Amino acid sequence: MYLCKDTDSMLNEVLNVVHGPAACFKIQYWGVNPCLFDNQPHKHSFFEICYILDGEGEYTEKGVVYPLRKGTHFCSRPGINHQIRTKEGLFIVYVAFELDEAQSDDTMREAFSDLAEHAEVCIHEADHHPTAHLWKSLLIQEGKGSLPPAAIPSLAYALLVSFLSLFGKDMTKPYFHRKNTHILLQRAKLYIRDNLSQPLHLGHVASYLNVSERHLSRLFSEGIHETFTDFIRSERIRQAAHLLLTSELSIKEIAEVTGFSSVHYFSRTFMEEKKLPPGKFRQQEKNRL
Repeated sequence: MYLCKDTDSMLNEVLNVVHGPAACFKIQYWGVNPCLFDNQPHKHSFFEICYILDGEGEYTEKGVVYPLRKGTHFCSRPGINHQIRTKEGLFIVYVAFELDEAQSDDTMREAFSDLAEHAEVCIHEADHHPTAHLWKSLLIQEGKGSLPPAAIPSLAYALLVSFLSLFGKDMTKPYFHRKNTHILLQRAKLYIRDNLSQPLHLGHVASYLNVSERHLSRLFSEGIHETFTDFIRSERIRQAAHLLLTSELSIKEIAEVTGFSSVHYFSRTFMEEKKLPPGKFRQQEKNRL
């Protein structure tokens, strides 16, 4: 048996704002109602997403009537008039929220914008969807307690993000493609930074990531608007400058550990970037400290 009032209070007290790695959500309210009856036609300026745990009824949106029963999830989008009707009452859980676009990734902004325009309104027979399990994990059960408080925010974040796969129309593939592209670029940058002392050819790094040279080159040009070669050069200079200021290594040793083929090439490249030769840069910056 679920403790509806306790759960409702806990969710509304703890989860006014939900932060995660890619998005931030402003919560308008949570609801856990064991016996919801009819409401009047109305609309919101935010999403309101509901899950039916028991009971039967109907949901009307834009003149279309959708049957409601146990295991049904439905999505009321911003600005859309809707109404719930039921003769015997519905055991329903729901959350009203909006994406904080200023604190969310481009991919999330685009995904929820698409959801507002093209969401599937009603999903039936979905008690076994991950979204249903996340909902139930948030509910306090009599005699069983609940999750530790520290686990609640991350679980709520997972629930909110799961709506994209539940109600989205073919949105998961492009979303994950963009995320995977971002991850690949991050892996490439980490590999380069961890191996600056080694020759870093495009083919070697592409092989490590199991992608083509052309794809890797495009990741850099489109992802950070910098060529693969320019990124390596700037990272070598950045690390060299760091070592000049924080270590007692000689200029020759710094050239070697940052992957320059000779002291002459290192000095010339450093001069082009910093407008000072390495030795003078070290002396001038240390004098400022």
